[in-house]
Amino acid sequence: MILRVLLSRKTSKLSKLSLKAIGLLNLSAIIFLGFTLFGTNFAKKSPKNLDARETSFAKVSPVETITVRPVESYLIQRDYTGSIVSRRRSVLSFETQGKIVEIAVDRGDRVEPNTPLAFLDNRALKTRKRELLARRKQMVARLKELRAGSTTETIAAAQASVRQLEQELQLARQKSDRRSSLYDDGVISQEQRDEAIKEATTLQAQLDNSQSQLDKLLVGTRPERIEAQQASIEEQDAAIANLEIELEKTILKAPFAGTISERLVDEGMVVEAGREIFNLIETDPLEAHIGIPANKISAIKQNDRFNLQIQQQSYPARVTAIVPELDPQTLTATVILTLDRRATPKVVPGQVARLQLTEEISNSGYWLPITALVETEKGLWSCYVLSKKEDIARNDREVFQIAQSNVEILHSEGDQILVRGTLQSGQQVIVDGIHRLVPGQLVSVSQQNTQNYIDY
Repeated sequence: MILRVLLSRKTSKLSKLSLKAIGLLNLSAIIFLGFTLFGTNFAKKSPKNLDARETSFAKVSPVETITVRPVESYLIQRDYTGSIVSRRRSVLSFETQGKIVEIAVDRGDRVEPNTPLAFLDNRALKTRKRELLARRKQMVARLKELRAGSTTETIAAAQASVRQLEQELQLARQKSDRRSSLYDDGVISQEQRDEAIKEATTLQAQLDNSQSQLDKLLVGTRPERIEAQQASIEEQDAAIANLEIELEKTILKAPFAGTISERLVDEGMVVEAGREIFNLIETDPLEAHIGIPANKISAIKQNDRFNLQIQQQSYPARVTAIVPELDPQTLTATVILTLDRRATPKVVPGQVARLQLTEEISNSGYWLPITALVETEKGLWSCYVLSKKEDIARNDREVFQIAQSNVEILHSEGDQILVRGTLQSGQQVIVDGIHRLVPGQLVSVSQQNTQNYIDY
């Protein structure tokens, strides 16, 4: 009983599947029959010979073109490199030897002109200066005395001395006369007479000297003595000034504003004259030294302004000098540009600087986008242009055949190429989808640019 039920269910399933298969076959037959009848009717209504143009119409591709115009020259940007340098760089040292007692700055410090940097021991020089100043005071006092002349007391004393000598001389002469008489009478010897004569002669000499001194006091100091004393004072002043210079040499000062790049000594060291103490570089303003070929230097003038590229940043600079000779190694002329002071905190000596110059090249050709070029055999290039116009149209657009035009690349500027070749002014060049096109293919213009692709 159970077996019959299972067989009946299986038979029922097979019957249903058979009916579905038969239905699908009938549906396919009906569809095929319909298409056959439709094709027969369409064939009856259509001409037996289709127009070849209608067949080609289905293969027309839309393209974008530009109308080319010739150019006689173009501009190129050339980069010339150089380096950032300090306008001034000095190795600082003392002009005299001595012991360093103090260093006031260190590496990296910013200093202004005449800033004291280091000091030598100057105690001996200061002592010598005090001696010279004291001697000068003595000389000045003596000069005042000479200019003022002798006092009344001095003159009176000199006059009294002269009177006294006159009296003594008178007595000596009287004595000499008496002795001469006694000698003649034979009372005294000749020696006694000579002694009296000598005493009178000596007093006469003393009187003459005292009278001369008195005359000088009465006349005053001679101008020559005053001038001699003044010369002595000036000589002393020169010695003091020289000592002042020696004292100044014990202080090392900054000759210009800049930054200490190196410190080479410490306190307590005894250094000789000329020993390197500091390296000082001027950082405000900085300069860029750029090498320019000799045939391009005429394009640069004094005070011309440019923007220098330093570490991908642009900084304004002005041409301050052009070295009038070529570098023997690079055969370039050095152009010196002074950077704007605002660049000083951001730029350091040693960095690479680039100067960009615009140069006009006289060469005729046509500008095309790089997408318009087709690589041909042996590395040559070409482009596709609209050639023969067809009598059919698509979506109200004219239809053209494609022609191949060989070109030579003259210059590239980004995604733009300057070429020359068989192109003609006013031709329309296809600029997109060239990978799916071949010469002789029919195309219609979907977008046209009537201007030249690039305008210089």
